[in-house]
Amino acid sequence: MTTTDERHEALRSLLGAWALGAVPSAEAAELELHLTGCPQCAEEAGRLREAAGWLSVEEPLDQPGALRQQVLDWCLTRRPADLPVPAWGMPYTAETAKLDALLRDLGPEEWQEVAELPWHGGTEYLRPAEVLCHLAAVDGYLAVALGLPDPVPGGPGAGSGPTAGRRVPPQEAVAAPRVPPQAAPPWARIAERTARLTAEQSGQPPQRIRARWRRHCHELVRSAALAPQGNTPVDFGFATVPLRDAFVDRAFECYVHGEDIARAVAYPYDPPAPQHLRQMIDLAVRMLPLALAGQRSARAEPAGAALGGADGLPDGAGSGTGTSSGAVAGRRTGRRIRLVIDGPAAGEWLIPLDGPDAGPPGGEPVAAMVLDGLEFCQLAAAHRDPDRVPVGEHGDRAAIREVLRATPLLSRP
Repeated sequence: MTTTDERHEALRSLLGAWALGAVPSAEAAELELHLTGCPQCAEEAGRLREAAGWLSVEEPLDQPGALRQQVLDWCLTRRPADLPVPAWGMPYTAETAKLDALLRDLGPEEWQEVAELPWHGGTEYLRPAEVLCHLAAVDGYLAVALGLPDPVPGGPGAGSGPTAGRRVPPQEAVAAPRVPPQAAPPWARIAERTARLTAEQSGQPPQRIRARWRRHCHELVRSAALAPQGNTPVDFGFATVPLRDAFVDRAFECYVHGEDIARAVAYPYDPPAPQHLRQMIDLAVRMLPLALAGQRSARAEPAGAALGGADGLPDGAGSGTGTSSGAVAGRRTGRRIRLVIDGPAAGEWLIPLDGPDAGPPGGEPVAAMVLDGLEFCQLAAAHRDPDRVPVGEHGDRAAIREVLRATPLLSRP
C-alpha cells in the first residue's frame, strides 16, 4: 500500500466524526480538500452528513399534546369504552396524564427543585412531591363524595368503612355553588389537609408518591364514570358544587400546578386541549359573581357602588331618552359585562356584575372585554397581574377593572 493510499484510508476513517462535527479544524480542512478530488469519499460523506442531520433534529422529541387524545379518539371509534368517561371528566383525565408524563421524566435532582405556586393570598413554595400531596389532599373531597377512601390520614373517608365500599354515588341535584358560613379562613382546611398528607408521605421516594397519586386519579375517573350526570354534591368546606364542576376545577388546578412544576424544572408543558380549556373558562366565569360579591364585601360597599352613581346604576344611566343599561321597561335590573374569549377556546359569556339585591341581570351589557383564553385562566389562577394583563376594552372601564381584579380571587392555595 502506497503512502497516498494510506492517507486516503486515514482520511476516510474520519468521515463519521466529520459528519458529526467532531473533527479538529486542521484535519477537517484537510479532509474537505480531499473530498473535492475523491468522488468515492465525497459520496460517502454526503450520506453520513444526511444521517447525522437526523440525529440532531431541532424539533423536540416529546410527542405533541394533542396526540394522546387523537389516539384515544381513534381507538374509541374502533371499540367504544365499556364505561365511558363523561365529557366533564375528560379535562381531569388529560391533565393528570400530562402531569404524570412530566413527573416520570424527573431525575433525583429535579424532584428537589422548589416550585412557586402563586395565589391571590401569597405564594406557596413546594417541591414536586409536595405539590402532589396538595393535589391529592383536595382530590380527597371528590373521593369522599364518590364513596372512595380519603387519601388524607384521619379524613372523613379515610380507611375502610361503609363509605369506602359504596362505589355508586348518589345523584342529588345541586343547582348552584353553596357557600356555608365561615368561622375560620376558608382555605385553612385545605392547608391543614395538605400538611397532614405531606407529613404522612415524608420519607417516601418521590416516584412512589407519584405512583400513589396516579392510582388515586384513576380511581376517581373510574368512579366518575358511574355517575355520568355529575350531580353528586362535593363539599370543599368553603363551597359545595356538583361533581361535574368539581372535576373541571381539579383539572384546572392540575394544569396550573403542572405548569408551576414545569417552570421550576425548565420542562416544556403544553396548554389544555381547546375543548378542555373552554370548560375551565366556563366554570371560572360562572364563579365570578361570587368573587365579585366577595370583593365588594371586603370593601363593605353595596353592589354597583364602585361602578356607578348614587342610585347603583352606571353614571349617566337613566338620563336622556331610551332604555338604560341598568333598567328594562322601568324595572330595576342588574348590570352585565360581556366577556369575549379569543384563541382556540373562543367564546362569549355575559357576567352579572351586581348581586341579587340589584334585580335580575338584564339590558345591554355595560362593557365588553376581550381576553385570550390562556391569559384568562392564568389570571384566574393569580399568575397574572390584573392591571397588566392584555385586554381589549369597550364601554365602562371601571366595570372592566373590577372584573379583572376579582378574577384572581378565584385562586386558592
